[in-house]
Amino acid sequence: MSDFHVDFAVILTALTLFTGLIWALDKWWWAPARQFKLAPGEADKPNWLIDTSRSFFPVILIVLLLRSFLVEPFRIPSGSMIPTLLVGDFILVNKFTYGLRDPVFHTKFVDGGKPQRGDVVVFRFPLDPSKDFIKRVIGLPGDRIAYRDKTLYINGEVMRLDADGVYTAIGLPPPGVVYRYSEALGGAKHAVLINPARPAEGFEFVVPQGEYFVMGDNRDGSDDSRRWGTVPERNLVGRAFFIWMSWDASRFRPDWGRIGMSIR
Repeated sequence: MSDFHVDFAVILTALTLFTGLIWALDKWWWAPARQFKLAPGEADKPNWLIDTSRSFFPVILIVLLLRSFLVEPFRIPSGSMIPTLLVGDFILVNKFTYGLRDPVFHTKFVDGGKPQRGDVVVFRFPLDPSKDFIKRVIGLPGDRIAYRDKTLYINGEVMRLDADGVYTAIGLPPPGVVYRYSEALGGAKHAVLINPARPAEGFEFVVPQGEYFVMGDNRDGSDDSRRWGTVPERNLVGRAFFIWMSWDASRFRPDWGRIGMSIR
């Protein structure tokens, strides 16, 4: 399946190239030609296309560079990462953590670090690269992942779960009680949700080389590697690290308490 698809990044790249070409042609060819024809004291008046391109090219170029190689904003549309991320959260993703890629064909041209267990990552959905998903990295290449009685085992070691009370939030399907746990993974702890009303679907799996096994923190409400498989390294977009805005739809206002939170 091709990684190329027309999205905002492709449109932004095309606009940058187009306005940049007009700007360059005008600077080194058209403008000198106009100046040669101007009468003494006459002002240079380029047409609307040249004028617009000269004005917008620097702005579009800066936006493209920032969005493609530094940070990119994303909105959380579903509850698969509750309680870490809620529906309505707006996050920033670090684009250079795992290396730099071109924004059109996603070819890596600068190597970076590798995802670690516990990283919250944005990636292009393997079954449809036009869609961006966000999940937590559970398994690294070569790991043996097991899931028994809703508890993770990685390479034979249990990932400890500590009970942390009952949990309710917008985005969780009724009815029933959902429990919050603290899970130790990758040397750090993060919160997960377990729905006791959902049956435990155990499995055992070895992660292929160059691939990553990902799961949502809302363990019984996430569409993830358990259903559609692993994420190829080439599909990684970046690591989520910051909530810059959160919209509480139930109260029709920002959730001020979540703004500025780091993502762990």
